[in-house]
Amino acid sequence: MTFVTSGELGNRIGNHTSQVVEQLGRAIVAGEYPPETMIPLDPDIEEMFNVSRTVVREAKKTLIGKGLIQSKAKVGTHVRPPEQWNMFDPDVLRWHANLRNAGVFLEELFEIRLIFEPAAASKAAARANAADCAALSELCDNLATGRDRAAVAVADLEFHKMVLRLSGNRFLQSLGDLVQAALYSLFVEEAQERSDSETVAFLDRHRAVVRAIEAGAPDEASEAMRRVIVAGRRQPAT
Repeated sequence: MTFVTSGELGNRIGNHTSQVVEQLGRAIVAGEYPPETMIPLDPDIEEMFNVSRTVVREAKKTLIGKGLIQSKAKVGTHVRPPEQWNMFDPDVLRWHANLRNAGVFLEELFEIRLIFEPAAASKAAARANAADCAALSELCDNLATGRDRAAVAVADLEFHKMVLRLSGNRFLQSLGDLVQAALYSLFVEEAQERSDSETVAFLDRHRAVVRAIEAGAPDEASEAMRRVIVAGRRQPAT
């Protein structure tokens, strides 16, 4: 007879719960369960994923915590309006970033980046030291042509996250950590679509950010970062 320890059982439940959360969360964000509609009943979810009632209960708690669903006694569980979702939840951000048609999400991401990234660059220019600037310049060099597109996207992400760190503002740093999954997906797509001539302009814009921070010029750093973000803007699908 094989005995399962409480720890092993907990791990199994946790893994199964994560799978249910992932599948249902993706489906909700993709619109397969529109706002104000009901998701399947618990017994149906158990059958769909071949999981226990405990797993379903825990998965629903997780999705409730992310703001995606709301459960009411004797009514059932329905999808909440998108404006009530927790958009700073890493999973919710990732699910949006992976949408086939992510135009509206990308437009909202563009708007929030325009609010906090130029401000971070301005702060960085006011406080970065020589070592900080050298490290930022090195990250900028990693954006050069001839490198793997995924590697360029990683370097781009690290560049923007470092500017946020150099701001010295913990809220700005946390914003970078929160949106990194979404930004990575965006940067990969941008890197794949850039021509060689566009890559030269892309590098020049990032180097302008470095030069402004090195010069201790907050206004110029803010404007240089704004230009980087605007140049990478993707229009929503119509």
